[in-house]
Amino acid sequence: MRTEPKPSRLDRIFARLDREPERPVLDVPRMTRHRVVLFGATLAFYLTIVLAVVLTSWLVRFDWQAMLFRPYQQWPEIHAFLDYWVVLGQRGPTAVMVSAWLGWRSWRQHTLRPLLAFGAAVLLLNVTVAAVKYGLGRSGPHYATDIGSNEMWNWLQAGSDIFPSGHTANAVVTWGILAYLASTPAARRWLSALSAVVSLSVGLTTVYLGTHWLSDVMLGWAAGLLILLALPWFEPLVARAETEIFTLRDRWRSRAAAPAPVPAGPVEVPVALKPRTPAQEEPAATPEPVSAAPEPVSAARAPKAATAYLAPGPHTARSDRTPVTPVGSRRPPQADRVARGTATPARPVTGG
Repeated sequence: MRTEPKPSRLDRIFARLDREPERPVLDVPRMTRHRVVLFGATLAFYLTIVLAVVLTSWLVRFDWQAMLFRPYQQWPEIHAFLDYWVVLGQRGPTAVMVSAWLGWRSWRQHTLRPLLAFGAAVLLLNVTVAAVKYGLGRSGPHYATDIGSNEMWNWLQAGSDIFPSGHTANAVVTWGILAYLASTPAARRWLSALSAVVSLSVGLTTVYLGTHWLSDVMLGWAAGLLILLALPWFEPLVARAETEIFTLRDRWRSRAAAPAPVPAGPVEVPVALKPRTPAQEEPAATPEPVSAAPEPVSAARAPKAATAYLAPGPHTARSDRTPVTPVGSRRPPQADRVARGTATPARPVTGG
């Protein structure tokens, strides 16, 4: 008795993936009133932090207290682990990991929206954060020289591009985009909580390592959240870009599948003929006279008599055949010879 092999767990996973619809209907977030209120509150928080640092308020004094506390000396046992953990906020490694996941998802669902939305978010992050970094020119804790100052407008000094924190803003956008693109409400809630924990921990890790002020981290959280809240405004642009890309792909496929054109033969160029003038026209040919007497017709040859086809007779031996003697002599005719059966004339007798 032959039994079918039991499918493994990997086979069951692939069978479940095959039942997934080719292009499911995705819930595209819209710019609702609730989201607009959150965007406005986050923008106000962003501007408040910038103003507090520019005016050297209590926030700057708190930055100095946290820096002089030197957390990396207070808890040195976790320093090695946090050196690896902070990589979750670096733009290069995180972009590769998230792009790989979103690329696989785009291939499974036959849509480019995940990749295009992530690309739009990263582009907005680089433009907005870089503009504020180089515009304010704040130096980091390792480059600070005047205790109690805000360390701003140091454009020519090394390390003057740390406000806001790029690690923190990148962690908010990179891991928050997974929650933004989630296809179910339950997945969106879980991924939102996970991205919040990762971005908060990465920001505090930079404070522990002494590479950022605490106000840098707070501004990085606000900068990343602003980009995630503003993404629904760019959804029509993402949809248009996806349509254009698919149109170009279909056009390229149809062009590649079209048969090669057959080369046409040489085309004769028509020659324009000039009309002749009456002087150039040739005189009409005169008809030849027809003789009245009919031509003699030769007598038709008599048809050959049809010869009957005789089947060959029975085979006989050579000795039993009747000899056939040819008629006449085979010798050539001679003038001085006389045919047999004719009288020979008498010759004259000579003698004396």
